[in-house]
Amino acid sequence: MTPEEKLLLAARLRAMADSLLVPVATVTGLPPAAVQGFVEGTTTGAVAAAKAPKKRKASAYSRKYKAAFKRVAPKYKLKNGKWKANGFKRAVKEAHRIAGGKKR
Repeated sequence: MTPEEKLLLAARLRAMADSLLVPVATVTGLPPAAVQGFVEGTTTGAVAAAKAPKKRKASAYSRKYKAAFKRVAPKYKLKNGKWKANGFKRAVKEAHRIAGGKKR
């Protein structure tokens, strides 16, 4: 497709879109530019929302574990902020114990 054909096609598509939006604008009483902006905004927003990764809700247990780990972690760290020997492993274990893990 040549650049002239692309421009012609784009002009035709714009004319078709305008012919569809003008009746909507007259029925709603809104200016055509506002209707066009709304339609473009909603389609752009819909595409962006579809691409956005779905957020997962944290379980009650994971929230309890997170809080417990934050409370316990300083006990297993050195003054400079590094973990003590086996400190992280022990902090994880204690946080799980506090949060109430492995219930059967």
